Amino acid sequence: MLSNNLKTEFNSLFPGATTEQGASRRTALKVALGVGYAATAVPIMAQTAIKTSTEGLRAGETSFEVAGFKVPAYFAAPAGKTNLPVVLVVQEIFGVHEYIADTCRRFAQAGYLAIAPELYARQGDPSKYTDIGKMMAEVVAKVPDAQVMADLDGAVKWATAQGGDPAKVAITGFCWGGRIAWLYAAQGPVKAAVAWYGRVVGAQNDLTPRNPIDLAGQMRAPVLGLYGEKDGGIPLDTLDKMKAALAAGTPAAKAAQFVVYPDTGHAFHADYRASYRQGPAQDGWTRCLAWFQANGVA
Repeated sequence: MLSNNLKTEFNSLFPGATTEQGASRRTALKVALGVGYAATAVPIMAQTAIKTSTEGLRAGETSFEVAGFKVPAYFAAPAGKTNLPVVLVVQEIFGVHEYIADTCRRFAQAGYLAIAPELYARQGDPSKYTDIGKMMAEVVAKVPDAQVMADLDGAVKWATAQGGDPAKVAITGFCWGGRIAWLYAAQGPVKAAVAWYGRVVGAQNDLTPRNPIDLAGQMRAPVLGLYGEKDGGIPLDTLDKMKAALAAGTPAAKAAQFVVYPDTGHAFHADYRASYRQGPAQDGWTRCLAWFQANGVA
């Protein structure tokens, strides 16, 4: 059974679909970290999927240790350079597949050392699933927030040991990762965060004891929230509640900003999916880079 939070995530990703439909809609399978697409990621829109060159970059799989466990990750960075700004790229529910890897390469082409840790690695491999409901119940629902926060700390340590500047760290995340970006901005060593359609409210349990709205008042880094007006899983009134909570918080909390794109649904940045909307995606990307720069990351 899916938790209420994961049901919301599923409905926002696949309005009108059943969890079993993912099995009949698979395309290119993910065969290695950052290579190919997750089997549960529904039909791949090859005509809009962006492919970023690795020319001038060092990129590929790596790992780092957290509490005795080797966390796999995909990274990309300009070749031969040090003192690079760092960006943590947090996955959608599908894990670190081609779309997330390509996003890392886009950041690297913009001058960042980008790293995307596989944050479900202890719970299972999302690429092995063809049924999204089963994947969410057996893998995603079992991932504790505390584990994710520790793994992101580990990713920062790895990045700074690989030529990243510890004073210039940012985080961005998509969907499931958008919520994580909010959470990490409240406690992690980052100077800025960009949350792409990450939910800010939800049910609480032992693994997810607090949601972004519960931490809004104590933000350590300003967050730019990018949302779609017609996102069925993230009602606009929840964003209004988040804005009110932020307004009563720290200076970083008060500095948060939101952009809500008209006539736009969930996952509008996911260029490999039918949800992709080029205008909002490109505008959001420009705003993301500008937000990092304005807050001293770039």
